Amino acid sequence: MEQDVLYFFDSKPEALPLYEAFEEKLFSEVDRVKVKVQKTQIAFSNRHNFAFISFLPVRKAKERPEAYIVVTFGLGYCLESQRIDAAVEPYPGRWTHHVLISGTEEIDDELIGWVKEAAAFSDGKR
Repeated sequence: MEQDVLYFFDSKPEALPLYEAFEEKLFSEVDRVKVKVQKTQIAFSNRHNFAFISFLPVRKAKERPEAYIVVTFGLGYCLESQRIDAAVEPYPGRWTHHVLISGTEEIDDELIGWVKEAAAFSDGKR
């Protein structure tokens, strides 16, 4: 584990196992992923950023669990699923989706499938 990742989770160490599970599953499914730790998020990229981990407050405080991460990814369409906490279209034909994860069992084939699709979508951008 990189020191900068550990520092990112310094204020929320209970969420680190969620990140570790996500990173492990992502790296086993998507090739040539680069990781960039920033102040408010961890970005995953190929040619472009395609997924992010953050603590974005996508739910009201009383509805957020104590330990969670938010997985954010972009697709060319609005994904319809009850698992999506928020979806916005910042540019025509580019949808940003936010999924709150509070247990490692939620880092499943469906979520990773969406992230893989986001990686392919990102890689196809000009």
